[in-house]
Order: sequence, then structure tokens, then C-alpha cells
Amino acid sequence: QVQLVESGGGLVQAGGSLRLSCAASGRTFSNYVMGWFRQAPGKEREFVAAIRWSGSTYYANSVKGRFPISRDNAKNTVYLQMNSLKPEDTAVYYCAAGRGLRPGDQSLYEYWGQGTQVTVSS
Repeated sequence: QVQLVESGGGLVQAGGSLRLSCAASGRTFSNYVMGWFRQAPGKEREFVAAIRWSGSTYYANSVKGRFPISRDNAKNTVYLQMNSLKPEDTAVYYCAAGRGLRPGDQSLYEYWGQGTQVTVSS
């Protein structure tokens, strides 16, 4: 059974940092793109960042330079280091795994985690 389990969310003040982790299990995720998406209240889920097995990374403009993504292939774990957090970053953050060519396209992701809440206070 494939599982993606996110951790590391919480409440932080604006300007602070959090690191999200996503532990994947149930299969080998080589050649999978690992991505992070987020959904704020009343808004659609949106792409945040993604990383290929090779290490190539992709970012939404809103987080570029603030949220570096990384992965540890040996541990089947992907990380999202969130720095300089803003109130508008408040959302539920989801980890996902897929094999599509377009890392920002949600429809190409096969597996999803349950999500972890990130709240940034002003």
C-alpha cells in the first residue's frame, strides 16, 4: 500500500521558517516526480514546488527563492524548507508523487498525502 505522510506543519509568525517532510512508502519512487501543493481556505489547490529523481527542481513564482525543495532518495523522503513565511502562505500543504512531464500539473500525480496545516500569523 502506497503512503505519503507529511509532517512538520504548524503555527509560525511571519518571517519565520518551517520544514515539511514527506515520507513515502509502499513502492520505489525512482523516476517519480515528488511535488508539494497547497490549498488555502476558499481557494483551489495550487502548485508549490517539485523535484525529479535527478534533482531538477521547479517552483511557483510565489515561493521561488524562499522554499527550497530537496529529496533523499535513499529514505524515500522529500523536504520543503519554508523560509521568510508570509501570512498568504497559510494553507494545507500536500505532498504528491507522479511521473508526468509537467511537474506543476496536479492531474499527473498518482499518489497524495493527507496534508499538513501551515498557519502563518502576522
